[in-house]
Amino acid sequence: MKQSEIKDVLAKFTLFRDLTDKELTEIVNISISREYKKGNHVFMQDEPLENVYFIYNGKIKIYKSDISGKEQIVNFLKKGEMFPHVGFFRKGGYPAFSEIIEDATLVVVPISKFEHVLIENPELSIKVFKVLGEKIVDLQERLESQILNNTYEQIIKLLVRLGKTHGQELEDETVKLKGEFTNKDLANMIGTTRETVSRTLTKLKKDGKIKVDSKGSMLFDPSELLDELI
Repeated sequence: MKQSEIKDVLAKFTLFRDLTDKELTEIVNISISREYKKGNHVFMQDEPLENVYFIYNGKIKIYKSDISGKEQIVNFLKKGEMFPHVGFFRKGGYPAFSEIIEDATLVVVPISKFEHVLIENPELSIKVFKVLGEKIVDLQERLESQILNNTYEQIIKLLVRLGKTHGQELEDETVKLKGEFTNKDLANMIGTTRETVSRTLTKLKKDGKIKVDSKGSMLFDPSELLDELI
């Protein structure tokens, strides 16, 4: 990808939308693009933290893994998002693994140089930390859910959250969530088993809370699902 193309890509990110041409060019000048195939990793957990990535296309799974190989999915990221969400102005390693789950093109910026740009552009720094703050709030809410809600309630909250971040809102206020997440994925997001997720989804279908179309997409009204928590 040429520098002019990288500039066009970054200009579409909300983060950079209000930058002057000169400010954006400063970031473009320290950026490169890389293509990744499905199944490859962008970085591994605990590797030295060197770059920040901006997704032009494709999908990324962010997950942690323990010594036994048990996986805990932190997030699924798509076009228009940046990662990682930690590591600015500190030394250390990547906090998780990042796996390509759909062929991706990423704009790569060395984090040390990006930090310098942030120091020179306070307004951009505020935007970046706002994004990071939103991620922290999301993680806090998910932790709270694991502490306060049973597994059935956690799965409902997970579906609503995925519907908001990855779904399509239809005219009748229902949400269409494409069948891109397996039961194992859903289980690994909240630390339960695939069988538990399967039983819960079967119950929700039987109760008419969710429907599944011919392509495997789930259709549901978020407010009706949340009523199950009352």
